[in-house]
Amino acid sequence: MNRLLSVLARCATATALAVAGVASVPAAAQAATYAQIEGTGSTWSEVIVQQWIADVDASGMKVVYTGGGSTKGRKDFAQDTNDFAISEIPFQGTDEQGNADTSNGRDFAYLPIVAGGTAFTYQLKVGDELVRNLRLSGETITKIFTNQITNWNDPAITKDNNGRAFPNLPITPVVRSDGSGTTAQLTTWMDKEYPSIWRPYFGRSGLTSYFPKKSGSRTVSQAGSDQVMNFISSTYGNGTIGYVEYSYPVNKNYPVVKVLNKGGYYVEPTQYNVAVALTKARINTSNPGDPSTYLTQILDDVYRNPDPRAYPISSYSYMVIPTAADDPRMTTAKRQTLADFMYYSLCAGQTKAGPYGYSPLPLNLVQAGFDQIAKLGRADKGVDLTNRDVRSCNNPTFDGKNLSNNKLAQIAPQPAACDKAGAGPCGTSTGTGDPSTDEDDGGTTDEGAGGAGGGGKTDVDTGGEVTTDAPGTVDPVTGEVVGGGTGTVSDGAAVYADPSTVLVADRAGDTRAFAWLSGLLLVTLVVLPGLYVSALRRRGPAGARP
Repeated sequence: MNRLLSVLARCATATALAVAGVASVPAAAQAATYAQIEGTGSTWSEVIVQQWIADVDASGMKVVYTGGGSTKGRKDFAQDTNDFAISEIPFQGTDEQGNADTSNGRDFAYLPIVAGGTAFTYQLKVGDELVRNLRLSGETITKIFTNQITNWNDPAITKDNNGRAFPNLPITPVVRSDGSGTTAQLTTWMDKEYPSIWRPYFGRSGLTSYFPKKSGSRTVSQAGSDQVMNFISSTYGNGTIGYVEYSYPVNKNYPVVKVLNKGGYYVEPTQYNVAVALTKARINTSNPGDPSTYLTQILDDVYRNPDPRAYPISSYSYMVIPTAADDPRMTTAKRQTLADFMYYSLCAGQTKAGPYGYSPLPLNLVQAGFDQIAKLGRADKGVDLTNRDVRSCNNPTFDGKNLSNNKLAQIAPQPAACDKAGAGPCGTSTGTGDPSTDEDDGGTTDEGAGGAGGGGKTDVDTGGEVTTDAPGTVDPVTGEVVGGGTGTVSDGAAVYADPSTVLVADRAGDTRAFAWLSGLLLVTLVVLPGLYVSALRRRGPAGARP
């Protein structure tokens, strides 16, 4: 009996998920003709991109993505060996090694796909216990990666942690060996904020995608964000520190450094703190006709955002898409796959950004992304872009009543009192995606690591996932249920709705799909239990045998 009930329960669950899965695919996906598309590039973005690929697979979209670094993605695009690239930085014209870094004449557009924070994950043990609440200033971090601070007992690290001293243990910086957008983001920040430290080490000003490793240093190079993360978290990783997108430590349940911001607080790159920081990002929209600069980001004000919640090293990632009508790799079916995949990613896919260690894009960048996708339709009239626009998106950043607002940044909790420079450090663990509090969660390794007084916000228990302002979720500031309702723009059209993509009766294929799934659900929930009861009756009293 229990076994049959278990089977019925699994059937019901599977059917419900099937219904939900169809309801979340992009509009017109049921009737579209697709062809497999292949992309290469960023490992900073790869965690969320692979999740999006898995999400759309059941709807017939076949997308293959291989990391290898932003530099590889851009080179592959220029050599016509991929259908799209993903990179954290645009084409540089000429790279730091004197090589061409252009599209090689291939027409393209930049399309923002996700925001996030470059995190510093580490392994540092006191005894056998992993320190999970390390704090460092930007100057200290820069000195670590330029080999000026080489031991965990350095006075600068002790000062950052309000007098808490760490063991006499050499520091092993872990950097990328491949051409990396993550390296470019880090070195851009160091060049802008700490030029007197970075430039003598690098030998010149500016960013680099290839981190320079000095002979005789303890610095270790690893290819890809996943290998950096694996090296640091290994059994031989004690004393290491490296840089990766926040998603990697979050998904490995590993700690990250809280970085001192211009507001005087040590913060980690949760989706909230990234959203706050990026309210100061300047996006180049001066010349939409120039693909080399349009939508590129200027992050100087992000680095210096005085908001106490802002994570300084926050940025966007970009997809590079081919836009020419005669592009050698593209067909109508490929363009359709690319368009629908990006529609999903910019809408429903953004709701997964926070739980996976990223931050969803704000409305202006989602709208800009839709405008870039429209270029696929202009290149090929056979691409169906109907019934899909930004007003059907459900995005945690969207404020339907005021399009200039970033809702996620508005509800971002203030840092705990113990995160302030000169206080704490807080006792709550990092790398969870949750806001820190003034409560000690047992994630520290000494008695002096507890919080300092009250004033922190309530920590929302989400099982390791952060909440967003979707209908029925909890505002981390007020503790109240928020969301619901539909905002409006000036013409009265909806800005966001729930769910983000729905089955529409007049869309080809949806009515049949919904009817089929509804029938299957009816069989699972009504007919099968009836058959089970009938079988019991034929079986007779409990324990009876034929």
